[in-house]
Order: sequence, then structure tokens, then C-alpha cells
Amino acid sequence: MNQEAPIIVGLDIGTTKIAAIAGRKNEYGKLEILGFGKAPSFGVQHGMVLNIDQTIKAIRQALENCYASNPNLEINEVYVGIAGHHIKSLQTRGDIVRSDTDAEISQKDIDQLINDQYKTVIPASDQIIDVIPQQYIVDSLQNITYPIGMSGVKVGANFHIITGDKNAIRNINRSVEKSGLRIKDLVLQPLASAAAVMCDMDFEAGVAIVDIGGGTTDLAVFYEGVLKHTAVIPYGGENITNDIKNGLGVLKTQAEQMKVQFGYALADEAKNNAYITIPGLRGQSPKEISVKNLAHIIQARMSEILDFVVYHLKQIGMDNKMLNGGIILTGGGSQLKHLIQLTEYTTGVSARIGYPNEHLASGHTDELTKPMYATCVGLILKGYNDYENDKRALEENYVKINTSYLAKEKAARHEEEEEWNNEEEDVRETADARQDRKARERNASLKGFLDRMKTKIIDMFTEEEDARL
Repeated sequence: MNQEAPIIVGLDIGTTKIAAIAGRKNEYGKLEILGFGKAPSFGVQHGMVLNIDQTIKAIRQALENCYASNPNLEINEVYVGIAGHHIKSLQTRGDIVRSDTDAEISQKDIDQLINDQYKTVIPASDQIIDVIPQQYIVDSLQNITYPIGMSGVKVGANFHIITGDKNAIRNINRSVEKSGLRIKDLVLQPLASAAAVMCDMDFEAGVAIVDIGGGTTDLAVFYEGVLKHTAVIPYGGENITNDIKNGLGVLKTQAEQMKVQFGYALADEAKNNAYITIPGLRGQSPKEISVKNLAHIIQARMSEILDFVVYHLKQIGMDNKMLNGGIILTGGGSQLKHLIQLTEYTTGVSARIGYPNEHLASGHTDELTKPMYATCVGLILKGYNDYENDKRALEENYVKINTSYLAKEKAARHEEEEEWNNEEEDVRETADARQDRKARERNASLKGFLDRMKTKIIDMFTEEEDARL
């Protein structure tokens, strides 16, 4: 295990369950699950928090179960998924004109471009949740995926902006904060699920992620590595359960059990002579339910959900020829029997079940490989994506600062060497001058000695001459 990597926690606040998963990436880039807890959700309907107190209790229960699985955990910050029929999306275009055109396009320019999109005019009751760049434009160059390092005067991009109702977002924030946690980021649930069940080839080929949750069905469409569309369909597994409850006259718990154990998404695959016997209420005789009738109820609601998927695909012009990767079904509702066949029949696109086990390291419990935990695993991956991007930015800044520091140090050493050389020259000049002075002194001393000898000799001859006279 990579002890330097942080522990990141994903919190999925769903209509039927609340799940908390703590994970850390190992040296191979796989997620090692360090803690897992879940609890039934009673305060959420269709992805929206309607009862804060019940939601707080459910979050705390999920955290307690997570701590029970690993007492050494310490959870303070979480990445939270958000969904609900209040979620909307729109496309925008943004541009900036760079002042320093000689410099390369940097992350600072991209950050400014993205931050400007948060000023987009939206309804007063809404709030921008996320701004996702799709493709960049540098001057006249189109369809650029990574403009950093390029040169250009004008930098622009097409953006996919996700918005949500302010009150709905505020209720989520309050529920999490009153549970003793801080929200690191709010992530749209279909994007989190997509991160958990998709690979790089899926992004390029073109796929539609259909996350069938308890209260909503979330849709995210990718093509050529770009997020093309997101939508939240206000129907999910909870609606199927209610349809069974009302259509067959049973309790909600019985309807849920029948859906999970005997439910078929395609009525033609159900046996005609198969029946389910459920106990009667307060002395009433047991009731027999036809598996065929159960399948017809399930198929009717699932067909309605898939019709919404087809509507959104046609709305953005993504016909079946463009989605080479097909439709990836995930979420708890994707476990219905023969749902793949119904999806392919309704949409005309190949389909498969998306499991979150591709990014998980070995040693985790089998339950975590179920599609219903794709959102929670994707939230952890989203957290690691943010962490790695921040770390990369810090390393780039460190390199720039370190390079500048080294340049200053080199200049300082060069200046110091020049001063040292000058001092050596001064020392050499002083030594030469001292030698010249000593030589002059020796010459002067010798000249003085010779002059004195000459004077003495002349005096001696002068004295002898005077004596003869």
C-alpha cells in the first residue's frame, strides 16, 4: 500500500441507501478499500433531501458501519454525489485574449477561462455545480484537447455547465455538515459512475452511461473523449417498486423482494406457469402472484425510462451509429434480469452492465463489485483526480521556483567568483608592487653605498695630495 497517498472517502446519498466508502490508491494505481458502510435512506426522494434529520441519522449510521469495518479510520472530508430532477445542463462558449502573447499558454490561463464561466447568467434559483471544458480553440486551431504549452493570442473553449437548485444543494450541505463532515466537492452522480465503470477506449468510442438508481436514472453521454450531454430522468427503481405495490396490492417490502428475486425486465422471458406465494395479512389467505404479471409491470416502467434515454440521445444527434461503445447500464436497477435485451430492443444500441471492479485492487468484498456502488467508487476516483492535478500543479510551481532559485544561485556564484578573481588580481598587483618597491629600495641602497664609497675614495686621494704639498 502506498502510505503517502491520501485516504479519500466517497459518500453516496441515494433514495434507497446511503453508502460511505474509504479508499487509497496503491503503487499500481488501483483502489484499496479501507472502509465500507451503508445504511437505509429514509429522508431522500428522487435524489433530493426532503428530511434533513432522517438524512443525518442515515449518514451517521453509514459512517458508524464504516468505522466498524476499520476502527483506525478518521473521516473528516468527503466527496458527495448529487442527482435529482432539479439538475440541468447547458452549453456555453468562452474566450480570453492573452496579454503576454510571447509566453506559452499556462494552467493559469485555463483556470481563468474556466472561472469566467461561473459568471454565466442562469436562473436566480439555480447554482452552478460544475464547469466541464469540452474542446479548446487557440486562435484558428479547433478541437484541441490540451492547449497548455502552445502559443496563441486568443484562447477559447466549449463548456458543459451543470446547474442545480440552490435549496436542494443547501439541504445536502446541511445534512453532511451536521453529520460532522466537510464536503470536499459535489460531483454529479452520472459522472462519478462513468469514472468507475469506463475505460479510455469507452471514452474514445462513444458511450452512454445509464445509472439506474433508486429515485432517478442518470444519463451521461461521451464521444471522442468529450462529455456531450448529461441528464437526470426522474424515475428509478423506487418507481418500479411502487408500481408493483399498487398493481399487485402488496406491501412495499414485499414488492421490493419480488422485484429483486423474481423480477424480469422482459416479460417474454418470464414463465407463464410460474407463481409467487406471499403470506396474507392478519389471518388472510396467502396470495399468489404471477411472475408474468410481475414482469409486465417492470417492463412497462423500464421501457418508459429507456424511452427517455432515446429522447435525449436524439436530442443531441447521437444516433446508434455514433455510440460505438454502446450503452453501459449501472446502478442498483441495472441488476434486473434481461435488462440488456430490453435496452437493446428499445434503443437499437448494444448494451452491457458496468461494474466498478476495474479500478479496484484485489482483497475487497464481493459486494463492492455490484453496480449499485459505482457512484461511490467513482467519487473516490474523482477525489484522486483532483489530488493528482493539484500535486502536478504544485510540482510544476516547485520546478519553476527551484529553477529560478538555481538561476539566482548561479548568478550569485558567478558574481562571487568575479569578486574573488578581482581580489586575486588585487593581491597579485599588491605583491608585484611590493616586489618593485623592494627592488627599488635595494637599488637605492646599492646606489647609496656606491656613492658613499666613491666619496670616500675621492676624499682619500685628496688628503694624500694635501699631505705632499
